[in-house]
Amino acid sequence: MIDLKLLREDPDQFIQGAAAKGVDVDIPRLLELDQQRRELLQQQEALRAEQKKLGKETGPMIGKLKGQLKGAEDSNVATLQAEIAELEARPAALKQQIQELDDLLLAIEPEWKTIQLKIPQPPDADVPLGKSAEDNVEIRRWAPDDWDWNKSFQENRGFEPKTHLELVNDLGLVDFERGVKVAGSRSYVMTGNGMLLHQAILAMGMQHITQDHGFRATSVPVLVREQAMVGTGFFPGGIEQTYHIDADSTPGPGQDLYLTGTGEVGLMSLHSDEIVEANQLPMKYATVSTCFRREAGAAGKDTAGLYRIHQFDKVEQVVIDKADEETSRAHHQAMISIVENLLQSLQLPYRLLQCCTGDLGSKNADMIDIECWIPGRGEEDANGRPTGEFGETHSASRLYDFQCRRLNLRYRDDKGKTVFCHSLNNTVVASPRILIPIIEMHQQADGSIQIPEALRPFMNGCERIGN
Repeated sequence: MIDLKLLREDPDQFIQGAAAKGVDVDIPRLLELDQQRRELLQQQEALRAEQKKLGKETGPMIGKLKGQLKGAEDSNVATLQAEIAELEARPAALKQQIQELDDLLLAIEPEWKTIQLKIPQPPDADVPLGKSAEDNVEIRRWAPDDWDWNKSFQENRGFEPKTHLELVNDLGLVDFERGVKVAGSRSYVMTGNGMLLHQAILAMGMQHITQDHGFRATSVPVLVREQAMVGTGFFPGGIEQTYHIDADSTPGPGQDLYLTGTGEVGLMSLHSDEIVEANQLPMKYATVSTCFRREAGAAGKDTAGLYRIHQFDKVEQVVIDKADEETSRAHHQAMISIVENLLQSLQLPYRLLQCCTGDLGSKNADMIDIECWIPGRGEEDANGRPTGEFGETHSASRLYDFQCRRLNLRYRDDKGKTVFCHSLNNTVVASPRILIPIIEMHQQADGSIQIPEALRPFMNGCERIGN
């Protein structure tokens, strides 16, 4: 959620920010409603002050007039009674006026809130302009010493690669047919060494982020209330991608619940509506959770295989710290370095992409994607075989106070003032998607898969799957 004070001071910043992100939102209308609301609140405050003052003054005055009434002559009784009635009526009239203003505020509030929730975080000034992921800018690449970016997989390795679909089928790692039978399209069942590999990469990611980098291991609910989705910025914009459990469809009293698409929702919501002490910051959390995404509207080449699926598991990292841009930028770079270190230990070629304004999403001031090289993706050659392509495996986001403002998550600074925190999040590892580059990049000429050395301790020392 944006800072209304900043919006009033510099509306163009938010109007231009929304345009850069391709978000259609009526900011002038919000300013109009906000002005109306502030005027109504001022009127109400003035009436309440008058009501309070009147309450102090009229009591003694009415008491005095009633005392006079007892000994009054008949000719004065009507006058005194009229004065008493007028004094007694004034609080009721004020109460009625306050109630009428309340009604006007209630009428304004839904639209006022709805527009606020639609206004995106303005992108940072150093984020490149663009309309979609096609306009993202490559920052750098990394590959192990034995990989030449100028050569194909076959030229680098000496044999034609198989896709992950072929490899998991040949080695019995995934059963798509039975997964679809149980749960429908984009479903799968990890089997045998496939399941062990899936668990191993999650365990490796969790150990890497907690033991090597000091993040606090934390479990989170994956079934959450609507306010958790709104508070973390996934609603209202992403509701079509979310699985919804309607309270009316379940027995007994309850409320609507939603399956989360990332552990970020649970981690960030842990401290909603809290004021933390400055010495508690930064708070660094990591979780491993099952995630659910409807992938509504997604189609094409990713409908088959493990790349774009409805259910997966993810190790997620979250940082909550003081409201300081320089500190947030430093955290962002550190989180990216953590993931780069992990991918390098797995010997997976990758690149960093600076996301453009049109690909940031509503809540991010900046976002860096990491894409691994996947031989089984991309355009096909003359023989109908894919020639390789990058595929997104990680995404690191810097949100400043946008999310914490919605969550009402604050800290008390050294002057005792409450300030909204800053937050960041990043994927440590998401599986089974990460298994695609692991399987394809470490396949051998005989059809087996060599387990990366760093991953072997989490596979009970297993060095190879297959022959």
